[in-house]
Amino acid sequence: MLPGALDPTGPHSRRTARDWLVDSLCFVAALGWVVAATLDAASPQPSYAERLPYPWMITADAVIGVAFAVALWFRRRWPVGLAVATLPLSVFSITAVVSLLVIYFTVVVHRRTAVALAVTAGGLVANMFFALVRPDPELAYWPTTTWGVVITLLVLAWGMFVRARRQLVLSLRERAERAEAEQQLRVAQAQQVERTRIAREMHDVLAHRISLLSLHAGALEFRPDAPAEEVARAAGVIRSSAHAALQDLREVIGVLRAEGSLATEPERPQPTIADLPTLVAESRAAGVRVDLRDEVSAADELPAATGRTAYRIVQEGLTNARKHARGAAVTVGLRGAPADGLSVEIRNRWPVGEPDADGIPGAGTGLIGIAERVHLAGGRLEHGRDGSGDFRLAAWLPWPAT
Repeated sequence: MLPGALDPTGPHSRRTARDWLVDSLCFVAALGWVVAATLDAASPQPSYAERLPYPWMITADAVIGVAFAVALWFRRRWPVGLAVATLPLSVFSITAVVSLLVIYFTVVVHRRTAVALAVTAGGLVANMFFALVRPDPELAYWPTTTWGVVITLLVLAWGMFVRARRQLVLSLRERAERAEAEQQLRVAQAQQVERTRIAREMHDVLAHRISLLSLHAGALEFRPDAPAEEVARAAGVIRSSAHAALQDLREVIGVLRAEGSLATEPERPQPTIADLPTLVAESRAAGVRVDLRDEVSAADELPAATGRTAYRIVQEGLTNARKHARGAAVTVGLRGAPADGLSVEIRNRWPVGEPDADGIPGAGTGLIGIAERVHLAGGRLEHGRDGSGDFRLAAWLPWPAT
């Protein structure tokens, strides 16, 4: 039910259902006025204008009125052309008054203000001559002319209001589309930043593995006469390190979607789940009440990549709590085993503030990056308000068998 000029699903020239309804009503109203004006002109004492001297003029005026009514179906495509073509005929035709007002209104809505004012001036001039050619039986010349001017200005004001409202709607739609595109760009940037960060973390681990390989291979090269037990032990370390390096390399290839800059220095070695007590201690030192509940079995067997992901989830949860729920107590829970996977949950009081588009007060791109990290790790992430009214950030991460 939008006008064709505001319909975003199709070209502006296409007539929508609302346009069909409006055009039909205008056509019916114009035809109704043609019938009423013709009957009045044929009556012994006309009410709208003085009686025409010849009967054929009444018929000609009716034909002109019908032609103007038919022209209303083309007013959206050629509003200015129809207005210019009908202005001379409006000097003596009373049956075309309704059609002329509709065409004039279309010009004001769909064309520039300068064009609308030019057509308005032409219509006012035609109105002055109409009052002379077809005077009103009951009113004098100047009252009749004044009423014509008032009606013209009312149509002009109404049309300019509709035009301004449509321009406002188009401006708001453009702003909304631009905001949506910018939001999608921010999401893509956050995902790319998180993937690059993961790749850099894996770079540190992979460099560590390769250095071990180089160290033990160099020892074997330097001591070719070493005892068989030492050679076997060194070969076992090389084999396990190479296997781990291949796994890390697969993860790097899986998460790296763009070429990294050669000028970017590798970040320092990234923390793992073993560094969570230090992270919690830093938050407590900053004034956050944190309750850490660590129920992870065989934490030393947890893969380093999974541990880093868990660390980042807790870090993001504590950061959000400090920013958006100041003074609230935070509960950090970890539980899991090699057969069940690792579960991480951060819970705090629901933040007080204005929600964003996702319903999370003050949420930024941090959760987007965390969601991307968890997704690449093969896990699941949930966040939002739970049944108790608290904000809950929970994730499940797979625990691959070693």
